[in-house]
Amino acid sequence: MKAMVLKEICEIKVEGRTQQRNDVPLKTEPLELEDVPAPEPGPKDIVIKVSACGICRTELDQVEGRISPPKLPVILGHQPVGIVSGLGKNVIKFKIGDRAGATWIYSSCGKCKFCRSGEENLCEQFKGTGCHENGGYAEYMIISEDHAHKIPDSLDDLIHIAPLMCSGVVGYRSLKLTGMEDGKNIGLYGFGSAHHLVIQMVNFLFPNAKKFVISRNPAERQLAKKLGADWVGDIEDKTPEKLDCIIDTTPVWKPVVFALGNLEKGGRLVINLIRKEDADKDYLLKLDYPKHLWLEKEIKTVANITIKDGEEFLAVAARMKIKPEVQLYELEDANKALVELKSGKLTGSRVLKITST
Repeated sequence: MKAMVLKEICEIKVEGRTQQRNDVPLKTEPLELEDVPAPEPGPKDIVIKVSACGICRTELDQVEGRISPPKLPVILGHQPVGIVSGLGKNVIKFKIGDRAGATWIYSSCGKCKFCRSGEENLCEQFKGTGCHENGGYAEYMIISEDHAHKIPDSLDDLIHIAPLMCSGVVGYRSLKLTGMEDGKNIGLYGFGSAHHLVIQMVNFLFPNAKKFVISRNPAERQLAKKLGADWVGDIEDKTPEKLDCIIDTTPVWKPVVFALGNLEKGGRLVINLIRKEDADKDYLLKLDYPKHLWLEKEIKTVANITIKDGEEFLAVAARMKIKPEVQLYELEDANKALVELKSGKLTGSRVLKITST
């Protein structure tokens, strides 16, 4: 089968965003297209013939070494969707021909206190799809039936479902962690793949909320207005009203400082990404305790997702008929997609089209 494979940590070369590190090579094509053996399922595994796979900023963190892949080479991709084409002998949840997808959670131990309480995202043995085990930048992949998800019938084509498997699910989790209620003000810092889905969730779940979108990208601000934002601004802007809760998806630190300045007393800032880049980490020295942190403001992070998050979100997505904005690429153009993702010039979600359904 064909797959796009990461063989070594490198820095992706992007005009204006490259900061040369001496310990890694500089590349515009970090992944290699190869023919590799198709995976064989274990007793509880399903084989997914991958139709499409979303592209995530976490994969930039993997390629550039902010998340160290436990094994190399590895096939990236944790937003795959497709058709079940093979079954392990003990599989009972799926049948051949079902539509299925995987999320970031590939497996967990199932026995620790976190797994027993439904917080398998915090398990010490948590494994990420496309990180600890091969993912969906390939024609086929395997995953345990316990961690795979059936795609609801009311969700249409698989191309538009792919971004839901990470951007949608983790966006849903981050929204839950804010403690958001109808009628409150919410701020969204950054407006990429996750937040252009989160704003649609807010429209559906909290119709009387006010939505404030903050992005350095004029195209993202324009998309936010199209999707129902009440106000849009740049990273350093003061919002016209204080924000009861904020979700930050930006890869840098500067927005954290300005977000805390716009946060209401007793409000919560949720940081929704696995790693921040270090380029502007010194900006945190501008934090002023009385202005930014006092009066019971909270900072919380999103750590992975749970199986329940996926089940809940896909049910909500089916009811609201959520529709991501998609930039489509062929499998062999995965490198181009990663470069354009790092450049921050495009809006919405990026998706690899892999096989026909």
